[in-house]
Amino acid sequence: MQLASSMGGDPQGRREKAAGRPLFLFVGAEVMYRDIPNELRELIEPVVVDAELELVDVQLTRGARPWLLRITLDTPDGDGRVPVERCAEISRELGTSLDTGDVVPGAYRLEVSSPGLDRLLAREKDFSAACGSRVQVETRRPFDGRRRFRGRLVGFDQGVARVAVEGGEIPIPFDEVSKAKIIYEFTRADFAPAAESR
Repeated sequence: MQLASSMGGDPQGRREKAAGRPLFLFVGAEVMYRDIPNELRELIEPVVVDAELELVDVQLTRGARPWLLRITLDTPDGDGRVPVERCAEISRELGTSLDTGDVVPGAYRLEVSSPGLDRLLAREKDFSAACGSRVQVETRRPFDGRRRFRGRLVGFDQGVARVAVEGGEIPIPFDEVSKAKIIYEFTRADFAPAAESR
């Protein structure tokens, strides 16, 4: 994962904004792309699109100041190969846009990164690309008496993810997914010395 970080607000990171600003519903939790508040997406996405990248996820974690605003980007190919220099460049540009738009209520730290090994599945295209991978999916309401599933994503068709779990295959509509990610499967190659991998 590539990551760049910067401080929002004044240079000391202490500027408090107007008390009437919205506290987004997605505070403190991973969300699907569709759940990103429009006010925030309208500031972030044009900058990302101008950089010929795609917005995957936005997460605002509230707690001790400064809060953490984490933005995940990817390439149009979905390969996660966004260089750290690009993340840093976009972080600087987004910091200016976010401060001007004044949409985050208070001092915050901004992190811009690309997906890691356990990458989020936040869009329908992410699910399509992840077919064959082991995944972890949490749903908005229970399916077969539970909301959390770990298994192999065997298909994604017409907005429905088919996850093979112990005991069978569960069809999960995309609209019912509250969060999902790939479970990275390590191989011998991951632990091979650099000399052997060349």
